[in-house]
Amino acid sequence: MTQDELKQTVAREAIRYVVDDAWIGVGSGTTAHFFIDELARIKHRIRGAVSSSVKSSERLKSHGIDVEELNNVDDLPVYIDGADEVTQWGAMIKGGGGALTREKIVAAVGRRFVCIADASKLVPVLGAFPLPVEVIPMARSYVAREMVRLGGQPVWRMGFTTDNGNVILDVAGLAIEEPVAMETKINQIAGVVTVGLFAHRGADVILIGTDRGVKTLTPPG
Repeated sequence: MTQDELKQTVAREAIRYVVDDAWIGVGSGTTAHFFIDELARIKHRIRGAVSSSVKSSERLKSHGIDVEELNNVDDLPVYIDGADEVTQWGAMIKGGGGALTREKIVAAVGRRFVCIADASKLVPVLGAFPLPVEVIPMARSYVAREMVRLGGQPVWRMGFTTDNGNVILDVAGLAIEEPVAMETKINQIAGVVTVGLFAHRGADVILIGTDRGVKTLTPPG
């Protein structure tokens, strides 16, 4: 199966976790877009969606799915999103598409986080994928120096601005053995909006698309 076919398979499986007559949190990126396409088939069962990016909102609306502001939603039973990397323990690197801050906010509100990914995203240790860090523009150089002190090799994602008007540093060279501690450390650097480490609030369920079907992982919580 191609990577897109694996993504479509796992997106279809994720529909099982949709709660009827409720709002659903929807993430960003190609796998999440496959999920949105599947969600359109059952849109009559849900109230609508809270989206973590402008692109996802546009795709939801193109399918006739109502998109609501998070501030107007007091209960989000489930949040479904992809990952750039994920471990069997539920820690993830996200933000390859640049929507990490909004993804982290919606994930924090969701009572259950379902991560959907193809098998290539499942890793024993995070860090082969460059770690995105959203930064206030005036702090870019300072934060980059701090990331070097942590052992990383930061690269400014030039020409890219987040939905929040900030910049992204993609940090390579990190083997993230303790993701919770690393997330805390980076988030405490002045000028960092958030880091694309999802460890404090990791996945509750991981759906991995493989050639043999969808593998379900439930990290200990």
